[in-house]
Amino acid sequence: MMKRVFLIVLDSFGIGAMEDAASYGDINVNTLRSVSSSPFFQMPHMEKLGLFQIDGVKENPMVQGSTGAGSGRQGEGHSGVIARMAERSRGKDTTIGHWEIAGIYSPRPLPTYPQGFPDEILEEFARKTGRGVLCNLPYSGTAVIQDYGEAHVKTGDLIVYTSADSVFQIAAHEEIVPPEKLYEYCRIAREILQGEHGVGRVIARPFIGSCAGQFTRTSRRHDFSILPPSVTMLDQLSGSGKDVIAVGKIQDIFAGKGITEYVYTGGNEEGIERTLEYLDRDFEGHCFVNLVDYDMLYGHRRDVDGYAKALTYFDGRLPEILGKMRREDILMITADHGCDPAYKASTDHTREYVPFLMYGPQIPPGNLGTRKTFADIGATVLHYFGIAPAFEGESMLISSGEDGAVTPP
Repeated sequence: MMKRVFLIVLDSFGIGAMEDAASYGDINVNTLRSVSSSPFFQMPHMEKLGLFQIDGVKENPMVQGSTGAGSGRQGEGHSGVIARMAERSRGKDTTIGHWEIAGIYSPRPLPTYPQGFPDEILEEFARKTGRGVLCNLPYSGTAVIQDYGEAHVKTGDLIVYTSADSVFQIAAHEEIVPPEKLYEYCRIAREILQGEHGVGRVIARPFIGSCAGQFTRTSRRHDFSILPPSVTMLDQLSGSGKDVIAVGKIQDIFAGKGITEYVYTGGNEEGIERTLEYLDRDFEGHCFVNLVDYDMLYGHRRDVDGYAKALTYFDGRLPEILGKMRREDILMITADHGCDPAYKASTDHTREYVPFLMYGPQIPPGNLGTRKTFADIGATVLHYFGIAPAFEGESMLISSGEDGAVTPP
């Protein structure tokens, strides 16, 4: 019997403010509520799995189901296992969210730099790269290349900027700094940014164009994450001889730790295509997928309709994914944080609960209420493979019968 678990992270698809959201500056945020108000929002297949029956969603009359009625109250039944996941860690960024899914609890948020990076960091970076630095401020990634791109082209100095996330971003024109050279500079920054300045990610942001107003970012972005500080479900799976396949930016988020195979993607559509290809392959283990467009293209840019269209597109491809599942397969769909595209107080991520939906031919539906930590997802994956988690987290499955069938507790 060959077991496979496919875990798809809809990056930033939050479903309502956590109780401590105000302490993060997030008031009355709800990504699902915002996107469901768009005329382009249709998620009938996620609704069938149980999305609109999750705690906090079914009680919210402002959340629109796929046919436009509030809260998805078109029917009480659903075919999947559902839960609302609370983030135990301190933070609301991609790295901490994914780490907690895989079993790492982060009691402190990763460092951020709302005033820019300290001089000693930039001086060491400039000395080791042999290039000067421009900007050093929190900035929109699309705006920073328009404002500093011409100076970069003229001088060769690197555009360094950050955001509300724990990131050190380096933008450079591909004709001035070829992408491979930019990646080398990112590795230098990654070596510098450790300890108290250990940001979650150093990100290469290549761009092209002839002048301000025409500069555009390319698809050759690359993330260099800080190494996970402790054991994860990926380590345990690969250490037990299971395949651990990373699709999208999962390889970068975990700095390759515990991953046996990976493929990068250029966006959601390619991520779904690669997932479908892995569904056709024989392997024993876990396929971990990140679909980034919701966050990168629509959440941060506060594009409600774009976000809704992207979710509708995923929902439209969901039957293909379900149609390729085998008897022993499990599909999990979740998120890593929120990024409410209607929230105007900032363009940052938002501190929200995230959905959890699980489906498998052998798994009966159930509602597991609100869970205390994302790490229950990692514990569930490990339990399915008969591995005890080396971290705090409770499985959302129990074994049932000699045939290996499982059921929600």
